[in-house]
Amino acid sequence: MSHIHVVIDDRVAEIVLDNPPQNRIGDQLSDDLLTAVEQAESSGARAILLRAEGSDFSFGGDIVPWPDLDVRRLRTLLERYMFTFNRFEQVPLPVVAAVNGLCFGGGFELALRSDVIFAGEGARFGHSEQTIGIVTLLGGIYRSAARAGRARAFEWALTSEQVPASTMAQAGIVNHVVPDDEVVGTAREFAHKLAAGPTRAHAAHKALLRVWETAGAKAADDAMFDIALPLFESKDVAIGLPSAVAALQAGLPRPAIDFTGE
Repeated sequence: MSHIHVVIDDRVAEIVLDNPPQNRIGDQLSDDLLTAVEQAESSGARAILLRAEGSDFSFGGDIVPWPDLDVRRLRTLLERYMFTFNRFEQVPLPVVAAVNGLCFGGGFELALRSDVIFAGEGARFGHSEQTIGIVTLLGGIYRSAARAGRARAFEWALTSEQVPASTMAQAGIVNHVVPDDEVVGTAREFAHKLAAGPTRAHAAHKALLRVWETAGAKAADDAMFDIALPLFESKDVAIGLPSAVAALQAGLPRPAIDFTGE
């Protein structure tokens, strides 16, 4: 039985964690996530919504098999997970996460791979790895640091505390905090809004941010025109740019554009 299912609805691919009761991340969920990403891309979707069934987003990794694995086998397993998570992070579509309940360990690391996070008021986040003497194995601490700064990220990793959504919003991890019963609907509405936008421009912004995170502003400047200039040959710019110029010259508001994503 699959631990993830995908629903395609009007240009939005919903990737849904469904491994009750805690949506723990194991071999099958990792493989299913990779398949889900490929399905979303091939479907023609223009945005992704990541959410979970049940009262909690994810408790993190399925650690039950780990004591029986030697370091070589454990490394092979974790490298597989890292490949999948990186593939999800680098998908050239905006990714919106709807987080409910507990979002801990590998579940938090998965949410951090999203571009925009909506969280319910009762959601709690944390790096649980310190409680078993290990580190954030899928890049959680430095992805937290990229959003919230080194000091906060290190404290969260040191303590494994459960941090409320409101604090995560203040720190820059979470974009929006909404009532628990509204988080999926609100995130879904936002994903549909993004799916109606200029998809290639969204992908270009995402690529530029990835360059900046990896190598800094100078590298992003160097990559800018290779990434940005092809947009001027897109159908969306061919519609959007002349209409904006015409509105400017006529003294009219810029018209809303029905972008094609091409």
